[in-house]
Amino acid sequence: MSGNGELSAQEIIRLNREYTLFSWSVQNATNPVPVSHGEGVYFWDVDGHRYLDFSSQLMNVNIGHGNKKVIRAIQEQAEKLAFIQPAFATDVRGIAGQKISEVTGLKKTFFTLGGAEAVENAMKLARLATGRQKIVSRYRAYHGATFATGTAGGDPRGIPNEPGVPWVRHVHDPYRYRCLFCRDLPECNLMCEMHIEETIRLEGPHTVAAVLLEGVNGTSGIIYPPRNREYWQRLRQFCDEHGILIIADEVMSGWGRTGKWFGFEHGGIKPDIIATAKGLTCGYVPLGATIVSEKIADYFEDKMLYAGLTYSSHPVSCAAASACIDVYKEEHLIENTVAMEPVMEREMQGLMERHPSVGEYRGMGLFYVIEVVKNRETREPMTPQSGTLNEPMAKLAGYLRQRGMSTFVRWNWIFAVPPLCITEEQIEEGMQIIDEALEITDDYYQGD
Repeated sequence: MSGNGELSAQEIIRLNREYTLFSWSVQNATNPVPVSHGEGVYFWDVDGHRYLDFSSQLMNVNIGHGNKKVIRAIQEQAEKLAFIQPAFATDVRGIAGQKISEVTGLKKTFFTLGGAEAVENAMKLARLATGRQKIVSRYRAYHGATFATGTAGGDPRGIPNEPGVPWVRHVHDPYRYRCLFCRDLPECNLMCEMHIEETIRLEGPHTVAAVLLEGVNGTSGIIYPPRNREYWQRLRQFCDEHGILIIADEVMSGWGRTGKWFGFEHGGIKPDIIATAKGLTCGYVPLGATIVSEKIADYFEDKMLYAGLTYSSHPVSCAAASACIDVYKEEHLIENTVAMEPVMEREMQGLMERHPSVGEYRGMGLFYVIEVVKNRETREPMTPQSGTLNEPMAKLAGYLRQRGMSTFVRWNWIFAVPPLCITEEQIEEGMQIIDEALEITDDYYQGD
């Protein structure tokens, strides 16, 4: 114990490592920051070191740390009614459902406790409502770590779960920088969308319940088609012709992250089902949501909904969600995201000009990634896009932490996904640190 009776940094780390398991980690290689508190776009460790949160933790603390309105809503609900099982109705459940309907344009919400559960139930409801079995999803996608969502995602983290569920089919991604269909052409030829159509034709459209796509691919590298609107509208038309549903995974790209409420809005379409979490409560308490159209909701009016969770519609979580939606509106966070996008673009372009190891940057709103390469001509990744970080990217990640930045570094990608309340000066602060860190990978660059 420290002198003031609180646990020291070393004691916190020891207890965490001895008695808990860290996700996606080799346990003896973990070196966690012992966190004390947070406010706005920053958090502090127990020794008083400040970190700029440039990835909103796991792309979820959209409103920033320590928002008093949401904290009060949680406190007041916990005092009033901490829990009631989901067969009962509560005011906060109904109000949260209404607010979600208003911003999504869909009708009814089935509440879960996280994104993976939301996606899992979205697939379940799609299969029940259509009477079909197959779900089509992308290779470069992450939909969660449950058995079915691990199969639906094409992320290498799902490989240990294989063979997984038998009814998922994968298609290629609109990854322009490395696209099999158009990377060497002057512009996107939309073969990425036509590939989905052809895959479904070969599978048999009558066997496909839904196409599951992230509004903007998240931890798979902030991927979206250059001809985004046309991509989504062609897919919507094809799915409508064949009675196939569209599930939008908005766990990460939802709740203002891209400059609109949801990523799919950039495509000018409305999905049949939305799966979301993260920014719904911004991590203050756990909550996910599977939101369905009125047509799908009506299907279950006289048919059994085979879905249930002990903590579905948890009153404290619903209170937090309702307050979060108010915060997005009252603090004009989506408008701020739109205003900060040109700042992010300017800073990203500067990095591209100064650092040869920056092969590409891409994104929208406050949802950006930097792709670090060994050679711009060959586009060889600085770290292979699987497995753990190699020496240059590990050094870069270590430097960012040393300089007081917390952000997501995965493979050859550096993510810039700060809270939506960030200011221009704070973006510049973060990009300056990344600017310095990229000098490390420039030393490993093998181009001219």
